[in-house]
Amino acid sequence: MNFRQETVTTRLDEAARAGWLYYVAGNTQDQIAAKLGVSRQTAQRLVSLAVSEGLIKVRVDHPIANCLDLAAKLKVRFALDLVEVAPSDPASNSTTLGIAEAAAAEIERRLRSVEPIVMAIGTGRTLKAAIEQLPAMECPQHKVVSLTGNISPDGSAAFYNVIFTMADKIKARSFPMPLPAIASSPEERKMLHSQPLIQPTLALAAEADVTFVGIGDLGPKAPLYEDGFITEAELKALQKAGAVGEIVGWAFDREGKLIEGITNDRVASAPLPSREKSLVVALAMGERKVAGILAAATRRLVNGLITDERTAAALLAA
Repeated sequence: MNFRQETVTTRLDEAARAGWLYYVAGNTQDQIAAKLGVSRQTAQRLVSLAVSEGLIKVRVDHPIANCLDLAAKLKVRFALDLVEVAPSDPASNSTTLGIAEAAAAEIERRLRSVEPIVMAIGTGRTLKAAIEQLPAMECPQHKVVSLTGNISPDGSAAFYNVIFTMADKIKARSFPMPLPAIASSPEERKMLHSQPLIQPTLALAAEADVTFVGIGDLGPKAPLYEDGFITEAELKALQKAGAVGEIVGWAFDREGKLIEGITNDRVASAPLPSREKSLVVALAMGERKVAGILAAATRRLVNGLITDERTAAALLAA
């Protein structure tokens, strides 16, 4: 590539980044100028260039070079089958911004398939944010199945369970898991899973062609604890046992091994589908989740990842 080509490529990368900061992250042109280290006039020209070059649709449609490079390195490092890295907003502490849009694009692409697929869905804030980005679609050929229970400890519908929202948006056959996320005892879980209404759903989840899940951290503000699914004593017991993350309730340690006992013997979620036969994609970003993402990728609890630049860099540096 000669100097002129490099200059054009760099300029388009800058335009794509400015376009993302403006249209996705909602930054003003003054904020973009400060984050990119350019004048306000230059920031305005970059946003205009992103539009004129066709880089901007509803989402930024230009692969930023650094994101592509990070994605390629993550794919090789952890032997992943799919990696998407979204740009990071340097001033944002959001755990969904950017990856929710990237995940929505990947989910939509799968749902556009004419051939019928089974899509399994987890739960959580990131996945909920992604599903909210989906357009209205007609997908009667597909089946969407929930991996986790949709009942909160108080008997209400779990707020971050997305199966009903998704079913309403895409008009596909949906299969919820009418269970508590975590049963009161191992015996109760065994009894619930033996019910004729539940067994077909568990069997369908095991056949998923593609699965999308979040990774929850198990620090002081663990979603499982904050949302009332586990007690403070149970959270501390999991931490003492070395747990660093959870996927649909299944807690695991730094080596990606499931924690024995505590809450894992009461998790009513379906087991994760086979990573040898299907694609299981984690949506996760942020410093608190690095240990959990690293463990899940290393142990191959997942074989796909959608994250952001900062988290990708942290994973590669770990």
